[in-house]
Amino acid sequence: MSDYGDDAGAADDGYEPYFDDGNNFDEDEPVDAHDVEDPDARAARGEGEEEMNGVNGDLGANGEQVVVSGDPSASAKKTGVVGLREKKIPDDQRTTTPYMTKYERARVLGTRALQISMNAPVLVDLEGETDPLQIAIKELREKKIPLVVRRYLPDGWYEDWTCEELL
Repeated sequence: MSDYGDDAGAADDGYEPYFDDGNNFDEDEPVDAHDVEDPDARAARGEGEEEMNGVNGDLGANGEQVVVSGDPSASAKKTGVVGLREKKIPDDQRTTTPYMTKYERARVLGTRALQISMNAPVLVDLEGETDPLQIAIKELREKKIPLVVRRYLPDGWYEDWTCEELL
């Protein structure tokens, strides 16, 4: 017997309880971008292990960690006559400003603070400091952050700047 009276009319109200049996998959539902993908599918597209080498950054030609600035997918990922490694502008021919933008600064500090929080070696004297972000700020102030800022230009070429070079 229900709280609302007789059970005789309960079946006529159109209410059916919902039970999740785990088979409620909607094929039209978009797939989550963070799903684990088949490694063979990545290899077929030409993506390998070198894509995810650093925390929040790629490894450059010399093995240094690179923090991407700009839109690399604009034209750098297009296949063409010139490969990605050949699109690097030599250091003596760079045209962008030697000043770190506030966006690059935020990205570099966040990346380095994450590395420090995951027990990466600290490159400055701590002096009792425990906050990873404060340690990263101190490393940036002393120009000791071992990261490279990669600036993509609209034509697909890119410039690499070390954090020591940027003011």
